Amino acid sequence: MSPVKLLYKPVAGEDDAPDAHDEERAWREILAAAALQGAIFAVVRAAVERGGAVGVRRLTGSWPG
Repeated sequence: MSPVKLLYKPVAGEDDAPDAHDEERAWREILAAAALQGAIFAVVRAAVERGGAVGVRRLTGSWPG
């Protein structure tokens, strides 16, 4: 199950996060799910980039820049 679906369920009380092509969902629901997905992506990306930088420092002794 995707992280968006796992987090969307307790917030909205629904089993499935809305898709942009779901015509039965309101704009508000679609945009909220998209914002949640974007936040998850940003956190994962930052963690991967930070982990890579730490790895480079451990291998080379200097922080990548």
